[in-house]
Amino acid sequence: MTDGIAFEKWQGLGNHFVVTESSAWAFPITAARARVLCDSYVGVGADGVLEVVLAGGVPEMRVWNPDGSVAENCGNGVRVVARYLEGRGLLPIGGRILTGAGEVVVSVDGPVVSVDMGYAHFPAGEGDEALETGVGTVTLAEVSMGNPHAVIRHDDPDAVVATIGPLVEASPRFPDRTNVEFVRRDGPSEITMRVWERGAGETMACGTGACAAAAAGVRLDGLVSPVTVHLAGGDLVIAVGDDLRVTMTGPAEPIFSGVLSPDLISRLEAM
Repeated sequence: MTDGIAFEKWQGLGNHFVVTESSAWAFPITAARARVLCDSYVGVGADGVLEVVLAGGVPEMRVWNPDGSVAENCGNGVRVVARYLEGRGLLPIGGRILTGAGEVVVSVDGPVVSVDMGYAHFPAGEGDEALETGVGTVTLAEVSMGNPHAVIRHDDPDAVVATIGPLVEASPRFPDRTNVEFVRRDGPSEITMRVWERGAGETMACGTGACAAAAAGVRLDGLVSPVTVHLAGGDLVIAVGDDLRVTMTGPAEPIFSGVLSPDLISRLEAM
């Protein structure tokens, strides 16, 4: 049995994560182990596990969802990992971090992190499409930030995120499932967004979702960049270039650090 596995608990706008380095583990993190770590009853409790891999020249972030699936990217997570690395002197010059969707570039300024998220694109074309959900038809824009998003305009995002969100996530239209953002325009450069995350359900915030919603708003609805995105956990500022290159700026904060107990490690190792 492994003697101890160090971890930290972090949050970005209420999106909370277990952060751990792969080198601390004598056995690999798997889908089943990630599910236990994210479980607030029998594990640490989190919206995801951020596995930091330091074996190569560029630090890598692996994102495990609470259901055990792996996400290509995580905007709030990459801000957390940026501060985690920066605090240990492990953030490379130039601020590069590798994600499942490719490299991003980060800049840390105290508790605030800016991330060059790369380019948004519209896999189905720059426009809207209708989707039947079983409880009615919604109009959405499909946006990719290296991971999939369905951006839906709605006057009351809070009222529908937990009911329509899971139906869109699991729609046959999205064979790999999708993140779902419900967005209300509040001004020329301001939106309110609620999110149903693929593999996690409703969360307080989603960084890539905010990027997708801002990109859709700028390109399709005439929003003016930078866009302030009001989430349940706080605000992100998203700058969208004419070429759809996206920069996300927002906070990341440590909560506590610890070591997994011998009993929990035994259960995890036996899986």
